[in-house]
Amino acid sequence: QVQLVESGGGVVQPGGSLRLSCTASGFTSMDYTIGWFRQAPGGERQGVACFGHRVYSVYYAESVRGRFTVSSDVARNTVYLEMNKLKFEDTAVYYCAAPASFFACFDLVSGRGGWQVHYWGQGAQVTVSS
Repeated sequence: QVQLVESGGGVVQPGGSLRLSCTASGFTSMDYTIGWFRQAPGGERQGVACFGHRVYSVYYAESVRGRFTVSSDVARNTVYLEMNKLKFEDTAVYYCAAPASFFACFDLVSGRGGWQVHYWGQGAQVTVSS
């Protein structure tokens, strides 16, 4: 059974930084993709970024490109989302998830949708406030 456990998050001032972690278990190989998504109060879920282990591919939503970085520590089975230059509009609950493939994650994060995701982390609150 795949499990995703998130950690990190918190409260930060505009312009600050935070790091989220997503530790995975239950995958039978390292050929999996982790996607990051977020949902603000009253808003729809948005895609943030993808990390594909198969060929170490990354993809970012336009809203976070250049400010957020996704990376992986294979030995720890952990994918990180480093968030810099945070803005008020980045406030949301952030979720990691395991789409079926990097291409599925790309479609979800870019807004095309069309894929079901069965495995999600528990969510981590990120609040940007002065």
